[in-house]
Amino acid sequence: MTHVTEHPLVRGGRSTALATACVRGGVAAGLGLGALAVLVIAAWISSPYPDGGAGGALHLAAGLWLLAHGVDLVRTDTLSGLPAPLGIVPLLLVVLPVWLVHRAARDTLDGGDDDRPRPSAGGAVASVAGGYLLVAAVVVVYSESGPLPADLVSAGLWLPAVVTAAAGAGVWTALGRPLPGQRQAAVALRATGLGLVTLLGGGAVAAAVSLAWHASEAQAAYAGLTGEWSGRMAVLLLVLALLPNMAVWGASYGLGPGFALGTGAFATPLGLVGDPAVPPFPLLAALPAEGRGEWPHWTAAAVPLAAAVLQGRCVGRSARTWAARDTALTALGAAWGCGAAVAVLAGAAGGPLGSGRLSAFGPVWWQTGAAAVLWGACVGVPVALGVRAWARRVPRSMRRPVPAPAPAPEQVRVPTAGAQPVGAAAEASATAGAAADTGSGPGSGAGDTSEAPAGTAPGADRAAGAVSEPGLAHPSPSPSPAAQSARAVPPAETSGADLGLGDDDPYGDSAFEPYDYLPAAWEPAPPPPDRPGGGGSAGPTP
Repeated sequence: MTHVTEHPLVRGGRSTALATACVRGGVAAGLGLGALAVLVIAAWISSPYPDGGAGGALHLAAGLWLLAHGVDLVRTDTLSGLPAPLGIVPLLLVVLPVWLVHRAARDTLDGGDDDRPRPSAGGAVASVAGGYLLVAAVVVVYSESGPLPADLVSAGLWLPAVVTAAAGAGVWTALGRPLPGQRQAAVALRATGLGLVTLLGGGAVAAAVSLAWHASEAQAAYAGLTGEWSGRMAVLLLVLALLPNMAVWGASYGLGPGFALGTGAFATPLGLVGDPAVPPFPLLAALPAEGRGEWPHWTAAAVPLAAAVLQGRCVGRSARTWAARDTALTALGAAWGCGAAVAVLAGAAGGPLGSGRLSAFGPVWWQTGAAAVLWGACVGVPVALGVRAWARRVPRSMRRPVPAPAPAPEQVRVPTAGAQPVGAAAEASATAGAAADTGSGPGSGAGDTSEAPAGTAPGADRAAGAVSEPGLAHPSPSPSPAAQSARAVPPAETSGADLGLGDDDPYGDSAFEPYDYLPAAWEPAPPPPDRPGGGGSAGPTP
């Protein structure tokens, strides 16, 4: 009988999985390029004055796709005839290609429930990024023959960095988004993300408030760019694509360094210095006026302050059991991480818009990153230490005084003459009662040990010896009803509640509860009753 077996190549080995991952990367690049090409072609068709033909529209789509990856473009059709660089990346365009690469890498390691072999994490990143970069290289070559060719230096630097980072993020998602094993590193990463989100959100709010304040200028700039509805739609799409850039600009403005408006012109909360070279654009209408900054401009500093406080609070809440040195180092690491992320975003949000005075436009990446680190170190580290100290404090409700230890029964002495310890008096009373019960004949006194018969129980002799100790008062020979109740009920089963004394024991020891009926040290002892015939107290009458 012949068994049919599948060949490893038919089932798909590891090499097949790597090839599939490479194809996934190429497909992701094609989808992003195709979506952008459809958008550009639609705008070209709807334009009443199309120029350049369909080939020009495709070259424009290729240039915008490369610009979305951080690649600088070079404009060749300028009025002066000199090539002018274009390096400001619309950050909203970055979302689509990054998401496609992320999804391709994630699906490579998490492709379903089948038992097909999966590549390793490094193999998945390399394969997906390799397939994507193959398509990108073709696009770079194609763009050289168009009006917006790519700068080869930036293409060789930023394209692999962006694609590899996005593929690595996809693999990290497929693995369950694991954080570093060291707790300090994981907390620093979480604090970095919280500080970055707060900083960008506050920058967006500050820029939106300024844009609303200068709404009339923004509307005039929007209407002056073009009069056709297709042109206005194109300008509106460009404004939407640059909204994340506006958030980064607002964050950089609040951090302190501000942003450049051409060579030699800077806008900071302290004021606008230099001669700005601002082209007419709706978003640029939100720029502050020339001159010295006033208190509305200074309020932008609340954005980095809030980000640093939240960043330090995140570290401090997790550092309750850490040493102060570890807490400070973790907060400082979060500050450095946030500064690095802000520097990358500032470098992408700014860049050249042309040659000459427009060669520097937007935030300066190293100044913005350094300012974010300083805010996190000067504000975030003290906040983290303060939150840690507050979390380690003991609440006032848990601070209970430690009660003083109760003295032993043998050490409680009655200060008056003829008094006796409480415990010794109880024992003497109990043994005296036992001796009285064991006495023979009527009129035999329990307290008169000299007249005790020869057949008296040994407990009576011990009782008499206990009573005859110097410095102790003679107990009453007649046991009271309370003493009989104390003998009838074992001390371990008697409580203060049973004796009507409440739940609070004045001595802090339940062993004293059965003897609370005895007189206290400050109360006078009752005189013993006279015995008939001038002797001791009489025994019980039969």
